[in-house]
Amino acid sequence: MPFHAATRSLVRLLPFAAPLALGACAQGEPRPAPPPEPAAEVIGEARDCLPLNSFSSTEIRDDYTIDFLSAGRRNVWRVTLPNRCSGLRAADTFTYETSLTRLCRNDIIYPLQRIGNGFQRAGGCGLAPFVPVKLEK
Repeated sequence: MPFHAATRSLVRLLPFAAPLALGACAQGEPRPAPPPEPAAEVIGEARDCLPLNSFSSTEIRDDYTIDFLSAGRRNVWRVTLPNRCSGLRAADTFTYETSLTRLCRNDIIYPLQRIGNGFQRAGGCGLAPFVPVKLEK
């Protein structure tokens, strides 16, 4: 019977196929984020939330790091995302939604990709604590 013959052939190949399939699914250890530029010195305790009126602009350093800057750059809070936010640096802009008057560590940001004359929201990325820093020159 052809069906049984095919089944026996597959059963014989199974011991060789299983390690290959498992190897394809295995991922190595997550890579640590590269150090952002410019370097920064921590000057205070991390905060879980930052009032929206505390910052006037942001600078995206890489796919892991965002600096939130107050008016005149007197205060800077660095957020190092817990995971890589793919496309964040390339987009160089993001959006968020909040019903509060503050942005918090568990809020989600969305890189904005330029598509033609408009923008498209990319996949969301979770924030992390806001760490007050002094940027090195």
